[in-house]
Amino acid sequence: MSAREEFIELFTTNIRREGSGALLDYLQNKSDFFTSPASAKFHGAYAGGLCDHSVNVYHCLQAYLERERVKELYGLEYSEESIAISALLHDVCKIGCYKPGTRNVKGPDGKWQTVPTFFYEDGLPYGHGEKSVYILSGFMRLTREEAMAIRWHMGFSGSEDPRMVGQALQQYPLAFALSVADMEATYFLENEEDRAF
Repeated sequence: MSAREEFIELFTTNIRREGSGALLDYLQNKSDFFTSPASAKFHGAYAGGLCDHSVNVYHCLQAYLERERVKELYGLEYSEESIAISALLHDVCKIGCYKPGTRNVKGPDGKWQTVPTFFYEDGLPYGHGEKSVYILSGFMRLTREEAMAIRWHMGFSGSEDPRMVGQALQQYPLAFALSVADMEATYFLENEEDRAF
């Protein structure tokens, strides 16, 4: 099963909220969600990378929430719909932002060569997580926990005031869980050899 097929199956099986049909139609027929990269240079920097990343984050979030400690000690329990919404849709802010192009890099032989790449151009510079919440809210109503999870899914790796990040992650545990799942998918499942770290 392709990542696109899996995404659609996960979406239609778990997300039944009013407006979800219009959202799925938008993702499939009126956006580049399924062909967009997840980033310009790092994880998922290829056509379809955004969909792959979203499915990976879903599986990482599911696995995190299934941990005995998370369920028993922390008491975290969320509906399948909230898990699917938060994980599958956390990066809809990236729709329409990556433009294909080329750049020059030195090859193993030391000679310059032209390679395909993506350039980031945001036509709606509304932030990252908050932009995803804004887009999704145009289609369906999010719970406060879902909205906060999507808004703060970057955790401490974003550019926000660390005090605000800490408060959000403490008050909304789904935000913490989603940020862990996002980092796990990014740094372990989607680790590229040429990453800059």
